[in-house]
Amino acid sequence: MAQSSVNLFVAELAGTFGLLVAATGSIVYDGSLGFSLGPAFVAAMHFLGLFLLVLVFGRYSMAHFNPAVTAGFAISGYLKPRLVPLYLAAQTIGAVSGSLFVKYVIGDSAKLGLNAPGPGHALPEIYGVEVLATVFLMGGILLVINTRKTPVVVSAVVGGIVALDVFFFGPVSGASMNPVRSLAPAVVTGIYGDLWLYLTAPFLGSVIPSLIFAKRFPKPKMYE
Repeated sequence: MAQSSVNLFVAELAGTFGLLVAATGSIVYDGSLGFSLGPAFVAAMHFLGLFLLVLVFGRYSMAHFNPAVTAGFAISGYLKPRLVPLYLAAQTIGAVSGSLFVKYVIGDSAKLGLNAPGPGHALPEIYGVEVLATVFLMGGILLVINTRKTPVVVSAVVGGIVALDVFFFGPVSGASMNPVRSLAPAVVTGIYGDLWLYLTAPFLGSVIPSLIFAKRFPKPKMYE
């Protein structure tokens, strides 16, 4: 494996590990305190975690940490298709490792931060909100990288979008936006009931803005 591929793999694995610790670890910690910290704390930890992770690892792998984002980059022309399996392998290993870390270091409250739809919402609403949350995420990412913003701005935008999605959409759909973020706690807990939703809706939400972007900007720079 070339050195650049090794750097990419390590960055995606470490970044996805960190994402799972920040995202699900904050939920587990809040759960251990009887959810006294609330959604604002969880959203803030999503922002802080992603801000730091994108800032640190973005130069090596563009900081996907999410198979839906990887698919979006491939569709829009920002990632060569041959690199997709490398991204997916690193993200999956990093996510499962992150969930195991949360379980054995932070605790096992709140079903390890497992994504689940909120009560009182119909399935079409839940699915639609999860798609919409990912549209905002992927659309925001493509917009900010196309305008060549600084790494600090990119990190703040990505972290901010995810945090806002989690805060406003989490009570409805769980606001995963990330198949491996949902897969890892499901694998570690053995609870798979709603997993199909989080393995499909984020990809659909990522594809929509990526196809629009590819049509509007048909020849973006290819990244490795």
